[in-house]
Parts: sequence; C-alpha cells; structure tokens
Amino acid sequence: MLLGAQNYLEPAGDPGLYGPDSVTWRVHANLVALAVGGIAAVILELAEPRVRSGVWEHSSFRTDPLTRMRRTAEAAMLTTFGPTAAAEASIARVNRLHSRIAGVTPEGKPYSADDPELLAWVHLTAGYGFLNAYLRYVDPQLSHADQDGYYREGARSGRAFGVLDPPATVAAVERRMEAMRPNLTPHPIIGEFLRIVSRASPLGLPGRPLQRLLVLAAIDVLPPALRQDLNLPDRPHAGARGLALRAFAIPAEMAPHRIVREARARVRRTP
Repeated sequence: MLLGAQNYLEPAGDPGLYGPDSVTWRVHANLVALAVGGIAAVILELAEPRVRSGVWEHSSFRTDPLTRMRRTAEAAMLTTFGPTAAAEASIARVNRLHSRIAGVTPEGKPYSADDPELLAWVHLTAGYGFLNAYLRYVDPQLSHADQDGYYREGARSGRAFGVLDPPATVAAVERRMEAMRPNLTPHPIIGEFLRIVSRASPLGLPGRPLQRLLVLAAIDVLPPALRQDLNLPDRPHAGARGLALRAFAIPAEMAPHRIVREARARVRRTP
C-alpha cells in the first residue's frame, strides 16, 4: 500500500517536491487545514458542471465516502511529503486515471478529466481551500508573502498534473476565481455531498459532531459572494466555530500525522 514506513523513509535526505522549509509543508502538515480545506475545495469543484459530472459519475464517493476521502488524503500527503520519485509516481497514476474519464453532463456539455481548463480549476480549488483553512483556523498571521509563496510552490505540482498556467499569487487566484464565477452553479449534488461528508466520520458515531463542525467551517472558508451564488448562506456562529477549530488545530500542529513525522525524519538523515 502507499506510504509503507520503510519505503517512505528512503532515500535519506530527499526533500521531495517541496521540502521542509516550504510554506506547503507548513500548511499541509496540519490535519485541520487539510480536512476543512479539502471539503471547501470539493464544494467549489462540484459547482462547476463538468467537474461535478466527472466527480459524481466516476468516483466511489456516494457509495464509500470514507475510502474515497482516505485515498485522496493519502495522495495529497504523498505528493507533498513523499520522496521525489514516489510523489512523481503518484502524480503519474492520477494522470493515467484522468485520461480514462470522460462523458457528457446532463446539460449536454462534454467533459474530460484531463481537460486543461478543468484541471486548472481543480488545482486552484485545492490550493485555495487548504491555504484559506490554514489562515482561518491555524495561523491567521501567515504573511502575504508566504501566501504568495504557497501558490508559487504549488505551481510546480500543478504543471505536473497538466495545468498549463497555474496561478502563483493570491491576486492571481482571486482573479481566476472571479473569472470562473459565471460558470459556477448551485446544484442538489452539492447538498448531497455535504450531507454525506457530515455523516462520514472516520471516528464513527462519536466523531460526527466534529465532522459536522468541519463541514460548516469549510462553508465559512468560501468567499461570501460564492456562498451566495451557490445558495450556501452565511451560517451563524462562525466565530465560535473558528475558536473550536483552532482548539483542535493546536494539538494537530504539535503532534503531526505519522507521514509528516517520517518526512521530517527522512530529510534530517544524511544520505
């Protein structure tokens, strides 16, 4: 399986695509930022009709959401923290999968998962979700220069995934999102996704309150204009949710995931 401990620690000293001094390592090391940002990203993806059809018709999300979310998270972690060869192999697997996904939306629009325009939107939504969840719930003081650096670093993997011109600054991301707004539409599938992910807690029934909190926090991360476009009105008590999520983010920062610990151990070792 992916990320076996022995294979993951080799080769010694390999920083991967980003490295321990990158903003990307800092942002992606926090599981709260990844969880909230990932949900926010999928909301934005499902708002684009062609991406919506591709995701909903060619994935196991409706039937096995936990496995689908776990595999997506593992792929993101491997791309960020894995050795260079492992990260590049993971990207190649995703690209091969995309090459087999195509169809027609219910509105009659053809789509293909390796369409550069759609790849660009998926790449942008992931970066936007992760970074803004980190800003909201982990480190609101992250500098504007570091925010630009996060997108600049992400452009490398974006190009590897087939994105022709990935945005490399906060301003560029905001311009792309505004340009995309006319293509984004509300749809019952977005509500179905939110209901599914609210119930799909890896901790089982005891974890559902936290899972619902993550979903509401993800909606809070979206730009107000897009929330309105997608019929996702402002929710009350956003400030209280922010305080609760920051309380979870602190231990997540202090005790990172095993994959992150292994990556840090690997780069400290002398080749």
